[in-house]
Amino acid sequence: MAKRNKFLFPLFRKYFREVEKFKKEPFKVQEVLFDYLLKKGSKTEWGKKYNYRNISSVKEFKNRVPISSYSDLDPYFLRLLKGENYLLWPEKIKFFAKSSGTTSSKSKFIPVSSSALKDCHYLGGKNLFASYFNQVKDSNVFKGQNFALSGSRQNEEIARNKYIADVSVIIIKNLPWWAKLRRSPKFSLASMSNWEEKIPKIAETISKQNITSLSGVPSWNLLLLKEVLKVSKKDNISEAWPNLELFVHGGVNFSPYRQQFKELISSANMHYLEVYNASEGFFAFQDDLNREDMLLSLNNGIFYEFMPMEELDKDKPRTLSLLEVELNKNYALVISTNAGLWRYLIGDTVKFTSLKPFRIIFSGRTKSFINAFGEELIEDNANKAIDYASQKTGAVIKDYTVAPVYISSNSSGRHQWLIEFSKLPKSVEEFTGLLDKKLKSLNSDYEAKRYRDMTLALPEIIVARQGLFYKWLKNNNKLGGQHKVPRLANDRKIIEKILALN
Repeated sequence: MAKRNKFLFPLFRKYFREVEKFKKEPFKVQEVLFDYLLKKGSKTEWGKKYNYRNISSVKEFKNRVPISSYSDLDPYFLRLLKGENYLLWPEKIKFFAKSSGTTSSKSKFIPVSSSALKDCHYLGGKNLFASYFNQVKDSNVFKGQNFALSGSRQNEEIARNKYIADVSVIIIKNLPWWAKLRRSPKFSLASMSNWEEKIPKIAETISKQNITSLSGVPSWNLLLLKEVLKVSKKDNISEAWPNLELFVHGGVNFSPYRQQFKELISSANMHYLEVYNASEGFFAFQDDLNREDMLLSLNNGIFYEFMPMEELDKDKPRTLSLLEVELNKNYALVISTNAGLWRYLIGDTVKFTSLKPFRIIFSGRTKSFINAFGEELIEDNANKAIDYASQKTGAVIKDYTVAPVYISSNSSGRHQWLIEFSKLPKSVEEFTGLLDKKLKSLNSDYEAKRYRDMTLALPEIIVARQGLFYKWLKNNNKLGGQHKVPRLANDRKIIEKILALN
């Protein structure tokens, strides 16, 4: 063990052992967690309604407790916001994570219990760093400042005595003392809500610090890094921060941004780790630097079920346990958590890439897909295809969205891709052909609909002007790390509004 890490490993060794345990004994760990959640939940209004005390198996739990969406639990959330307690989880709830989702302007307020903070979000982070330090034994992450680009605090009239903010702000506000010592920037700056003021102010501050790690959404971190270069008058981030070694990213697919980060950060010692953390909980993290998938986090307060996509619109949808899932199939994620989200359908989809241990990729949203012509195109298909076309043509993608153009009396239907490039491909026509080719190889339904252009014609690509998606986000009060451009839609509502700005 390197001398410099003597202070790190005693702290993180036990968490690495816990990770190894749930990798080796996933079913046992989830079974123990299920019993714990049920016991705690039995003390709540919800648990009494569904008689949790008399539930003796997961099968009985599934039969008795319905699948819940946000709208199903919203009446309970509103009561919690107004000061009632012990409705869903036997703790007083002070913190609420505000989320608007990707396609709705309606605000969502997700309860974040003390247990969820400590035993879900923070434990997930500790598991991630324990795995990282086990691989990078000479890490200097804690010998400098760790930067996190967080969201913002909300001043909501709906609940004056509750703390409402993006989940990243709640996490930073409540960090343990040893983590706060190395965190940057100061909390008042990190939680600013005006992003056009926030980015330059943060860049000015951190450009003078010894930053060793970054975390946050890739697109917003990219914007910040360019501002740091401007402020510091450096040509490369590695000149401004020679000890930078890690970027922990999540929120959007990293592939379109990978090359841009490598161009901005030239250090050979730079590492990238993906994390799947949301308002509802910490779900997975990249535990192996040589893999691109993520380890499903099984010990931090979340009991998992997986809904096959064909079950989504059924009155009594069937869900699978970990023992029943298969590789490379798309599942909607259903969770029961230590914040009182019971059999909650969060709207995300995942695919398993490994069953020993359980590793996943985030594949999209239950409402972020295109099935206008029976092609069943999901976000994972789109991300992989656009990444393939970019690599083959030298293009660099900043952002994109896709929507159908429906069949008319004069033409077949098609998919319309609105893409903002940081670097244009040598030929948009070649890019289109490669994109189409990759989509066919990834999705047999898409390939069938593309046969001789009978149902689906060649995709149409519209090159967006620079800053278009930023302007749309700004116009819709969606600036900030928690907001993302919707990738796929089954209708043209969003793309028409963005095109109107183009």
